[in-house]
Amino acid sequence: MGSEKIDTVELGTGGPRVGVQGLGCMGMSWAYGPTDADEARATLERALELGVTLYDTADVYGAGENEKFIAPFIRAHRDEVVLATKFALVSNPDQPYTRAIRNDRAYVRQAVEASLRRLGVDVIDLYYMHRRDVNVPIEESVGAMAELVTEGKVRHLGLSEVTASELRAAHAVHPIAAVQSEWSLFSRDIEQGVVPAAAGLGVALVPYSPLGRGFLTGSFVHADRELGEDDFRRRQPRFTGDNAAANAALLEPVRKIADAHGATLGQVALAWVHHQAAARGLTVVPIPGTSKRRRIEENTGATRLALGEQALALLEPIAGRVAGDRYADMTFTSAGRE
Repeated sequence: MGSEKIDTVELGTGGPRVGVQGLGCMGMSWAYGPTDADEARATLERALELGVTLYDTADVYGAGENEKFIAPFIRAHRDEVVLATKFALVSNPDQPYTRAIRNDRAYVRQAVEASLRRLGVDVIDLYYMHRRDVNVPIEESVGAMAELVTEGKVRHLGLSEVTASELRAAHAVHPIAAVQSEWSLFSRDIEQGVVPAAAGLGVALVPYSPLGRGFLTGSFVHADRELGEDDFRRRQPRFTGDNAAANAALLEPVRKIADAHGATLGQVALAWVHHQAAARGLTVVPIPGTSKRRRIEENTGATRLALGEQALALLEPIAGRVAGDRYADMTFTSAGRE
């Protein structure tokens, strides 16, 4: 029997070496309803046993509570893990899903110091600009982030939801290790500009929501009927109303491929994302989120699932048929500016 541990890869030219699949930690304490904190902590440990070394959080997730939640695990395994967190989204405590964006130099410094305190570490391995404020030159923002590298507070820089031109401009100021964007069977808008730009620059792609926030696993259909009031997915157009039913029907070929391979829907969806690395000539490290050990075992198992040409052909048209945008307000995304 082969090792359960996943392979490793360099996260961008000169970036840290990480497992080929990371772990999105947001849902462990925020956005997707209540979780079992003990199970979530056990999931962090199980992920590391399986070779998952990239752990992703952000200061906006629960107004810093997610950083605090994973902090004990990060400190206990500091030399084994790569810690990624983000700045730029400023939430309103009275309206948690209403946010402003700040990329200015003063805020970059304020945000990193706050994250370092919450995490209880001296340095952040990968520091992302979470969203782009178009009113601040990206050269200014990345310049401020580069100062943090010089000062030893940050090791590598990342960007999230930037356009191809923004990525090139940022990379000219300081090497960018990774770009984080939504990329899945349902969300492929970054393939036109961002993916080829990243490939050309030697920047890794870190797909978030590679399982369509759970929708691609078949775990729910109608978010507004099946999920709790505090679940973020109730506010996303793809998962409500007529869109939800139409999009659920698109999973039929995924289900057929899963049955043929003795796999789950989620494993097929993740295998498709992993396939993009070889298909498009760049490093791809998806960060599916979960707070359950059985799911982390399932997700890492997808790294060993190879999809043939016939399966890939069945999956190819899905994204073009998806009903609804991935956010109610797409101006915060690269697709809204590309």
